[in-house]
Amino acid sequence: MILTDKPPTTSNSGSPSSPAPSGSGIAKTCRARPTPPLLWKTMDRIAIIGCGGSGKSTIARQLAQILDAPLTHLDAIYYDEQWNPLPQKEFAAKQEELVTSKRWIIEGNYAGTLPIRLTTADTVIFLDLPAATCLWGIAQRRRHYQGGQHQADGVYDRITWDFVRYILGYRRMMRPRVRNLIREHGRHVRLISVTSRRQANQLLNRIREQTQPVT
Repeated sequence: MILTDKPPTTSNSGSPSSPAPSGSGIAKTCRARPTPPLLWKTMDRIAIIGCGGSGKSTIARQLAQILDAPLTHLDAIYYDEQWNPLPQKEFAAKQEELVTSKRWIIEGNYAGTLPIRLTTADTVIFLDLPAATCLWGIAQRRRHYQGGQHQADGVYDRITWDFVRYILGYRRMMRPRVRNLIREHGRHVRLISVTSRRQANQLLNRIREQTQPVT
């Protein structure tokens, strides 16, 4: 899991750059671990993004419960009961209204309207999971929900070949676009990049622990 107060940088090769090691053998050196930052105290406007099947709806529901924050699933706004999409202008207008609130969690990728959320967000959680993990995620979702729209959980379970191809190509095609949008519109945000289910659970546990009253 990568936590940064700056947007992701890109190396000449086009992939996110990593910090240089501070010395050889550092992994074997025993050092006191610093106290993790109090994330939740400055997490008022949170955008959760990532590939289909990455677990956006799940982490959004749990985070909303932990922080007692209002949650919006963008799929619930974008689709009607017959899976007809909302016109783009109306979709954007609804998000522009949502982000005027003092506190919100908005879950959904929708790169075309991502700048609206980035402009006012203080935190972005980017679920950057491998394609195989995301495909397994949609398979598990189908097994549990048996397809259809489940507004209470923010789950819109429809699998098409276009959706499968989108997942397979997300890291190659969509991830660079998302990172560019974050650099352009979200230079002020805290970016939390999560690359596995385990890291997602660790993030939630950390925030949950920090919200517990001190005894």
